[in-house]
Amino acid sequence: MLYKILADIVVITHFLWIFFLIFGAFLGVRYRAIKIFHISGLVFAVVIQIFDWHCPLTHLEVWLRERHNPALSYTGSFIIHYLEKMIYIELSRWIVFVMTVLICSLSAWVYLRKSSICARRSPGKLIG
Repeated sequence: MLYKILADIVVITHFLWIFFLIFGAFLGVRYRAIKIFHISGLVFAVVIQIFDWHCPLTHLEVWLRERHNPALSYTGSFIIHYLEKMIYIELSRWIVFVMTVLICSLSAWVYLRKSSICARRSPGKLIG
């Protein structure tokens, strides 16, 4: 039972991580530490997409589920596994990659927009 609870905690953490990657730029424009952490997370997400790796949280969840009940484990991507369950469509690796690029593009737009607004408000001041 402990492995099941831990696996469920990992799933929740994983969804929160994805939520942070999608919307973290909106906090990152206000807080430098969050911005650095968010951009690092986006870079990591792109790297694991390019090299066709799975997120370490996926491996941890599968390992915990196998310890609880081997029949409940799955192979492949966390995102594809749970999105298919939620919206009943098949997602290819390519679609997940495109979604990752779109999230990175949205974040870059938010960061660049904030930087240009700050630059117009205080010329001569370094932006950090």
